[in-house]
Amino acid sequence: MQFWITLTFALLLVAANCRGMATVTPPNASPTAAAQVAPAPAVQKFRVTPHDLQILEGTDTLMRCEVSSRAGKVQWTKDGFALGFSAVIPGFPRYSVLVDTKQGAYNLQIKNATLEDDAEYQCQVGPAPGNSAIRANAKLSIVAAPSSIVIEGYARNAKVEVEERQNLTLHCIAENANPAAEIVWFQGDVPVSTAAIVSVNQTAPKRFTTSSTLHLQPSAEDDYKDFSCEARHKALPPDVPMRAQVQLSVLYPPGAPFFEGYSQGESLHRGQDVQIACRSRGGNPPAQLTWYRNGVAVSSPQRTSGRLSENIYKFTASAKDNGANLVCEAKNLLSITPLRAELNLTVLYAPKDVYLTGANQAKLGDTVQLSCVTAPSNPPARISWSMNGRPLANSTYKTTSSSDGGWVSSSNISLNIDSQSRTFIAVCHALNTELTQNVVGSHTVNVLYAPSPPLLTGYNDGDILVSGSILKLQCSSAGGNPAPTLQWYKNDKRLNAPSKLVDSKITSELSLLVNASDNNAIYKCEVQNAAIDIPLFATKTLGVHFPPETVKISVVPRNLVPGIRAKLICDSSSSNPPAKISWWKDGIPVEGLNLANRPGLWGGSVSTLEMYVNITQDLDGIIYTCQSHNEVLQRSVHETISLDILYPPKFETSQSTSFVGVEGAPFHVELMASGNPMAISYTWTKDGLPISSNSLSGQRLISDGPRLNISRLSRNDAGVYVCEALNSQGTALLEIQVDVEYAPTITAVSEGRSFVAGEPAVLACHIQARPLEASHVRWSRDGYDLASRTMTSFENGTALLQIASVERSDIGNFTCIVDNQRGAPAAQNVLLVVQTAPEIDHTPGFTRYAARLGVRAQLICRAMASPQPSFIWRRHGKDIKMQRRNKFKTVERQADALNYESALLIENTVADDYGQYECVVRNALGQASTTLEFSKPTRPDAPLQLRVGNVSDTGVELNWLPGFDGGMQTYFRLRLKQHGEEKYKYVDAKPGNLNISLDGLKPGATYYFSVMAANEAGGSKFMPDIKLTLTKGSQPLSAEYTEKDELPNVMIIGITSAAMVLLVLNAALVAWFVIRRQNKSQSEAEPSNDDVYSKDDNQSVYKLPITALQADVQKKAAASTYLVENVDIIQSTSYPPKYQESSMCTPPYPLCNPDFTRTLPNPKRHSQRNSATGLIDGMPMRSKDDHMLISNGLYIPSPSPASSLVIKGSYISSPSPAPPADGSYFNMSDKYMSYPPVVS
Repeated sequence: MQFWITLTFALLLVAANCRGMATVTPPNASPTAAAQVAPAPAVQKFRVTPHDLQILEGTDTLMRCEVSSRAGKVQWTKDGFALGFSAVIPGFPRYSVLVDTKQGAYNLQIKNATLEDDAEYQCQVGPAPGNSAIRANAKLSIVAAPSSIVIEGYARNAKVEVEERQNLTLHCIAENANPAAEIVWFQGDVPVSTAAIVSVNQTAPKRFTTSSTLHLQPSAEDDYKDFSCEARHKALPPDVPMRAQVQLSVLYPPGAPFFEGYSQGESLHRGQDVQIACRSRGGNPPAQLTWYRNGVAVSSPQRTSGRLSENIYKFTASAKDNGANLVCEAKNLLSITPLRAELNLTVLYAPKDVYLTGANQAKLGDTVQLSCVTAPSNPPARISWSMNGRPLANSTYKTTSSSDGGWVSSSNISLNIDSQSRTFIAVCHALNTELTQNVVGSHTVNVLYAPSPPLLTGYNDGDILVSGSILKLQCSSAGGNPAPTLQWYKNDKRLNAPSKLVDSKITSELSLLVNASDNNAIYKCEVQNAAIDIPLFATKTLGVHFPPETVKISVVPRNLVPGIRAKLICDSSSSNPPAKISWWKDGIPVEGLNLANRPGLWGGSVSTLEMYVNITQDLDGIIYTCQSHNEVLQRSVHETISLDILYPPKFETSQSTSFVGVEGAPFHVELMASGNPMAISYTWTKDGLPISSNSLSGQRLISDGPRLNISRLSRNDAGVYVCEALNSQGTALLEIQVDVEYAPTITAVSEGRSFVAGEPAVLACHIQARPLEASHVRWSRDGYDLASRTMTSFENGTALLQIASVERSDIGNFTCIVDNQRGAPAAQNVLLVVQTAPEIDHTPGFTRYAARLGVRAQLICRAMASPQPSFIWRRHGKDIKMQRRNKFKTVERQADALNYESALLIENTVADDYGQYECVVRNALGQASTTLEFSKPTRPDAPLQLRVGNVSDTGVELNWLPGFDGGMQTYFRLRLKQHGEEKYKYVDAKPGNLNISLDGLKPGATYYFSVMAANEAGGSKFMPDIKLTLTKGSQPLSAEYTEKDELPNVMIIGITSAAMVLLVLNAALVAWFVIRRQNKSQSEAEPSNDDVYSKDDNQSVYKLPITALQADVQKKAAASTYLVENVDIIQSTSYPPKYQESSMCTPPYPLCNPDFTRTLPNPKRHSQRNSATGLIDGMPMRSKDDHMLISNGLYIPSPSPASSLVIKGSYISSPSPAPPADGSYFNMSDKYMSYPPVVS
């Protein structure tokens, strides 16, 4: 390329020189001729030539070139490569030529310069008539700063660990500089004096990498020092250096530890707070300091500041610290052995306490020995004695060392008791002379003497006390040291009573509530203190009258049974004087026998009286009473006994033994039996088999003692049940009868028989029920005169309906209804069949059929007949030959007792198969025929009838009869609106349903309802609206059809005309845009060199032509959208995904092909279908808009636009509101529901 451009330029120069030579004046030309030559034009030359530039990478530059009297074309070259004459240089997007033709400026602008732009540039002006080519060169140098600087192997500001005196090499690299960068090493901010090894390598064209290696042997002083390398380059600003830095961490052992806060030999006082700091300077990592006390490590926090490590041992001085050895060790990873410092503590302390021992009491003339011992002290404490404030000198003293440290001092002294003082107090003084602290202890010695004898008052000997009275006894004594104690006793049993001491006299009062135990009881008062060995005492003996407290009755023998003679014995407790005993029976005195008295407790007498009784069952529960009476005190006590007579169980005769229950209901029976003992067990049996008593067994029949529980009564539970009651004395049995009443069931009816017209007929209904009577049974048939045509009878559970002479009109179901008020009534239809000639079903479902080409089709002929008929199929007046090339087949079946069907199966449907088929049905009584229409699938017919079912204040049930389904699965849509509203609401029935229930209607409002049918081929018309008025609390007032639901013809013609006009306008717009685009493309041409430049603020702008393609596409899209928005119905010719198979393909027709039985696709189901699975291949998931109802038509989705067509809907009387675009429809509460509905 460069060669051809250079060659072209050289040929232009040669041609210009030749033309110049041709214009030179010959030597022999005349002066006149020379004078006639025009003056020579100005010669092109450079006004401003480009000059050498040096710029930074990434900046913009401008190489100037200005030409005076330019005649030739101008271009720039780069290293001899021509860049061309265009302002926009192809292949060089950063290059542009800024042209100002008036000023002759052709400046080369380079943006964002890179090293690729480092080259020699030349501004060239081509030759022209009278002008030769001119050139001007300039060198453009690109200066590129290093892209990065790193210390190899280390991240920026990394910490470099190295041991002291170990060799360390730092390698610094500055990359991609032009020219090569210079590297300078620094320690901190001071350049390093050690020479570094430097090398420069070219890693890429015009890219240089500088490497600098520094060798170090760090010492401890270099720890924490920063070493950095700095790149110096002309492209780098001096105030923003490019550096890479690391910090040295020189590892070396710590210094020896030393103490601060305590010196060896210094004295501490007990309780003094002490802090001793162990410190070590230097070391990397910092020294680890450990305290040891007497060889045991002590936990203490350590802190480090710089290279100073400190561990402070804090403690409170105690006696145990005296002489303690403290050691501090310092070490780190580089220490071979720990460095140690140690000291011994000295602690001064006084004794905490003194301990005195010796006798606490003594009598006059006794000698008492006392001892005083101090707690440990440093130095030893001195001991001195004093008594009652006077110093004592006759003591001993000695000092011994303590195992806990310090010294223990002890002293003994002897005291003589020769004074009448009540107490002596001896005091021991312990003094630590160094600390001047004195500790004092004392000991008290009491002097003993006896009290006076006690005095007892409050009762005179020989007095008689009455039980229940109050007695107060007083006792007192004076004198004695120590103060005496006073204690009461009753018959040597200690009593608790308070005492008080006033003026050396002690007194106590004992309050008694006199009772029987006080008779002949001895009360004693004792006084005692330490001065006497035998207590002093005084006594009183009491006399008491008391009544009996209890009466005890005993029975011999203990177990009483009828027929024996029992003895009742009454024993009265002790009484003073003796008590009198008497017997009572139910409040009536009874004579006793063998009254006797004998000595009793507390000096009283015990009385006994007997009585004999003949035992009978009637005496059970009879009460006998024994009374004991003290006549002197007029007090008595009594006891009663109820005779417990043992006898076997006995059922109450008054309770019923016959019970009736209803089947299905719970049943409970409870029987009562009496006996003694009352611990009676019950056992229930039925037919000799026991009934379970386990309530957790889950059985229906459970016995619970005397109760029989049946959770749900069954007719099989009827019968005789036996309840057995058992106790220790015997058993009793009781039988009960359980009858179960149950709702009726019809076990069988007469069927399978046909009657000849004119003969009698009898229909039978066999029933099981309890109770069951003739009044419980009735026969019914709607619209039939049972009274005149039939007779009924009932016998042995069978109800009979008789018709004397049956007719053709009697054919049908008679209902046998049984109701005995014991549950739900039973009803069953009994079919009366009268032999008749065939009658063919002519409803649309059995006269019109449709199927697609290529599939198997079926035509069904249905007839009512008896006896069984035969079927003949004909076409074009001729019988169809079955099995002909497997084209036609028939399948016959009996649909029910009266109806028979014949299905004609047509294999591989072709166009010739469409048309009319004749079905002939005959039996012995006659024949009938009908014509069936077979065609291609079509839209369904509108439903035949819309009927109102159940109605409430706020809801209604609607049902309808379907019309011809068009040969495909049909679904139904209901529309409704309230009177006065403009818009309809739509509700879709579930696929296969012919009814729908609506709720949420307004009570008393009038509504309009209509229904339509749809299948894949399209939708039918809506039926005429029915008008339904609801009344609050009652049935609807009216339900009537309104006028036919169709659009006026004028409106249909107007809408159609408007649509045609819009289509013509769209076509005209599209044609206009196409013609305009073609004309514009032909008129566009390539601009000249000078035209492509336009000056705008000294910037070059290259303007590209604009086509109308985008606008044209937008217009076409708009037109297409406009056409789609006018679609009323889009009818699909392909089949949507299978939704639900038609009911036509149910047994007994297994050969039926359900391929044509489809419903519309649901947005939540089946986006694709193929031949094997029923899904459409390659069809994308359609949006919910595929299901929207547009304008007043129905939109049915199609797999592709090519298979869709636009059909105008003219079968809706009033415009219906289009449902929302998200594919949902209004439901009864004005909310949206998906359509078609999802069937789970």
